[in-house]
Amino acid sequence: MPELPDLTVYLEHLSARLKGATLTSIRLNSPFLLRTVTPTVEDLLGREVLGVRRLAKQVVMVLTGDYFLVIHLMVAGRFRWTEPGAKVPARAGLAAFDFSTGTLILTEASKKKRASLRLVQGESALAELDPGGLEVLDVDLTTFSQRLQAANHTLKRALTDQRVFAGIGNAYSDEILLSAGLSPFKLSRSLSEDQLERLYRACREVLTLWTVRLSAQAGDKFPNKVTAFHPQMAVHGKYRQPCPNCGAPVQRIVYAENEANYCAHCQTGGRLLADRSLSRLLKDNWPKRLEDLE
Repeated sequence: MPELPDLTVYLEHLSARLKGATLTSIRLNSPFLLRTVTPTVEDLLGREVLGVRRLAKQVVMVLTGDYFLVIHLMVAGRFRWTEPGAKVPARAGLAAFDFSTGTLILTEASKKKRASLRLVQGESALAELDPGGLEVLDVDLTTFSQRLQAANHTLKRALTDQRVFAGIGNAYSDEILLSAGLSPFKLSRSLSEDQLERLYRACREVLTLWTVRLSAQAGDKFPNKVTAFHPQMAVHGKYRQPCPNCGAPVQRIVYAENEANYCAHCQTGGRLLADRSLSRLLKDNWPKRLEDLE
């Protein structure tokens, strides 16, 4: 799923191409994409784009008349910028948004169509789509700590919950927690002041680093290949590969449709966290520490 760094780069390129442009048509290729009834598609056509912004993990296009076009890419949704009037891909294509400057294609490479389009009018209606998470790059340590410890969740859950913090997901939470040297399943209210500060700084440093890195990689070209897996990542998607900090093999916990990648040496004092499915299967044979894997 595109997260804060990826979405920020999307916004940079969309703003450069869309600000001041006119929305001429919306071509829907999936009956499940549009989740609102009013305003209608026709209400937005012919309107000028005033700007593009982010609302948690949603991309918001601001149009004249106090109208907003809100797209949530979910896990597999992606944008492509093409020449005007380009055809919507038959399989993965969900919609095409035609502007006076070009066409934005929305695709979703998944059988589960989760990406969504909402058309709303008025700031109050837009605010209803805001899950309420704080922007980590915009708050101080005290505000960050108060929000993190408002409920006693695991750090992995707290970082990825859009009601707590906005824009962070599965991939960058793994990178943040390695940078902070903290277990993904450590409880938020158990953190010391030093650990809170380490996590706060790790959030800001990792998100800023990757935003700059992805922006540089895209250059002037629209980022058509957005992915949650990058060779430069330290632990996310690096199961069994050596941790860049200590060389120990990266571990993985799979749960529901997500996973947590971590370094046992750097984050859990060498203790292996139990995978729900495998640990239940192996029971007493489940390894408890890194040494047990040797």
